[in-house]
Amino acid sequence: MDQSRDWKSEETARPDEANGSGSQTASSGAGGSPAPDSAQPPGGPGPSKPASSKASNELKEWIKALAIAAVLVIVIRWLLVSPFIVDGESMEPNFQDRERIIVNMVLYDFRKPKQGEVIVFHVPEENRDFIKRVIAVPGDTVKVEGDTVYVNGKPLDEPYLKEALEQAHAEGREYNNTDFEEGTVPEGQLFVMGDNRSNSKDSRMIGYIPMSRVVGRAELIFWPLKDIKYIGRGY
Repeated sequence: MDQSRDWKSEETARPDEANGSGSQTASSGAGGSPAPDSAQPPGGPGPSKPASSKASNELKEWIKALAIAAVLVIVIRWLLVSPFIVDGESMEPNFQDRERIIVNMVLYDFRKPKQGEVIVFHVPEENRDFIKRVIAVPGDTVKVEGDTVYVNGKPLDEPYLKEALEQAHAEGREYNNTDFEEGTVPEGQLFVMGDNRSNSKDSRMIGYIPMSRVVGRAELIFWPLKDIKYIGRGY
């Protein structure tokens, strides 16, 4: 399934404006002579700050809080995670066309992708991004024969396709119609496939995917709301 970047959204906020005024009064004695200052008892309240000063300090605190929030939004939005739109049907039945997902863009700076995880990666030849599932990692041998995927000579357990495979077999047909002759995944590359095996342009056609093209791991389906789901492990 092809997939394209989601929209960019900007949020603006401004601090509430707080206006305050205060005055201090002095009492006078009879005859117009100044009254002596009242003595403050030990431990009594000290002089209070003018209301205008309090309002100014509050405004400064609002500005600092909003500035910190803006920095966090920028860091999270552009450096850590990013929203994407699923475009097409190649990851059905687990991802639907036009679903919105969150992609973790820093995870693979700390570790390598694992089998079963769903990733987004650049395809320069088509000037767009794809979303596919990691089937084999560097050093693995992989072979696709009908509805069975062999990794290092053993059939791959794919719980995320269990129902789809059972339904296809109940209808007397194979779920996959494109095989792949056995090959070994080169260092620094991945073998990926779409979940909709008969309707996916993936490593069977475009070859192994260099890690340098990987954007990140799909972490969360967040739209539509009824379909919200954590999918970091792949399903």
